[in-house]
Amino acid sequence: MKKKKKFRLVDAILATVCITLVAESVMPTAAIGNSQYFWWIFLIIAFCVPYGMISAELGTTYQSEGGMYDWVKKAFGAKWASRVAWNYWINFPLWIASLAVAVTDVVAGIFEIELSIVWLLVLQLGYTWLVSLLGTKRIGESKWIVNIGTIFKILFMLGLGILGIYVFLKTGESANPINSVADLLPSLDLAGLSFLSVIIFNFLGFEVVATFADDMENPKKEIPKALIVGGALMALFYVLPATGINIAMTMEEAEASGITESFMILLTNLGVNPDLVRAIVIIVGLMFIYTMVANIVSWSFGVNSVAKYSADDGGLPKIFSKTNKEGVPYMASIMNGVVATGIVIIGIILGNVSETASNLFWTFFSLSLVTLLLSYVPLFLAFLKLRKTDKTTRVYKVGGSNGFIKVFAIVPMVLLVLGIIFTLFGDFTMEYLEGNLPLIVGVIVSLIIQEILASRVKVAKK
Repeated sequence: MKKKKKFRLVDAILATVCITLVAESVMPTAAIGNSQYFWWIFLIIAFCVPYGMISAELGTTYQSEGGMYDWVKKAFGAKWASRVAWNYWINFPLWIASLAVAVTDVVAGIFEIELSIVWLLVLQLGYTWLVSLLGTKRIGESKWIVNIGTIFKILFMLGLGILGIYVFLKTGESANPINSVADLLPSLDLAGLSFLSVIIFNFLGFEVVATFADDMENPKKEIPKALIVGGALMALFYVLPATGINIAMTMEEAEASGITESFMILLTNLGVNPDLVRAIVIIVGLMFIYTMVANIVSWSFGVNSVAKYSADDGGLPKIFSKTNKEGVPYMASIMNGVVATGIVIIGIILGNVSETASNLFWTFFSLSLVTLLLSYVPLFLAFLKLRKTDKTTRVYKVGGSNGFIKVFAIVPMVLLVLGIIFTLFGDFTMEYLEGNLPLIVGVIVSLIIQEILASRVKVAKK
């Protein structure tokens, strides 16, 4: 008797929202100020829509747990697929490490305590290995973690947006008032454009849903629906909390503060009892921490599958190839934990010497961000190549003329490249470049490793 699939359309929609909705990146986008609304609208049209539709076509045409790796391999061969796999994988333990730092930052903030080095180690390594071990399960078995995480995100992000709007309507005050249309227009200098990569990051993850195909009853119909509905919900859930934050904080405060601080400010402005404010902030903070677990769980199977596929081709060490009896590449998840552990320990040592938790978070997060964006650049070229050379029947197909399709794919790819450049070089002053030197060096080292791994891939003879 055939085993019944565990992953339904509603699960895929919730997973899409949970994967693409990254609560911890709302703050830096809110730091853009009122011009964020222009950037959200522009990037939804210029990046999110084409990226989502392209992912839906590729994911339903080439159903595989290898996802983006397989698409690039089919178009350009194993060496380019290896480059994708390295960047796609290495961003993940870096992201885990950045969220481990964020967890301790939230705990210290909501309970108003200073954590010792011992507690930093316990909490950060505890988080690292919790998400790493959860990553050894199939998404169908851990979907409840993802679903609850999505519900928590919806609750506190909608709550923050609605609360902010209510405070504005009642008091008429906003930390970032809109006095004219000019206040809504973006700054096109390097500082203003440096936020581009963070907003693009908020949209990434649609292709991960395609890796759930084997757990779904009718993936060819359910995946496009999940991407469309989930993408629309995701856009709403980003704009609302960013609005609440902008009402609560100035741009400078938003860049350095967190979601829990926004709740505290808004509730205090309403005259809510301090004890009740503190209780609400603690609840929101714990929900926030849970979503950081769910984020990693929702991404892990897709990332680990790409690592496994690359290891099978010699692009990554063979240890990544190992799977358990359920077919899950569990050793890839264990390696995530090992690498993230090393990063966390180094971070704690450095943080104890010279850096704050906030600085460490953004150092790790920025390096994760750049490597992740690099992995997506070949995706759009692979789409164009496969459209031209592969005649596999496409149940879901992006419509339009050949010229339109080229523009449709090239524009989001160019935006990705610009996002990478502006993240690395948001300014060309010596002070900025020195402050960003760890990130620049980290990216260079990663690219060197990428090429070493790609050189080891054996190209099949025709």
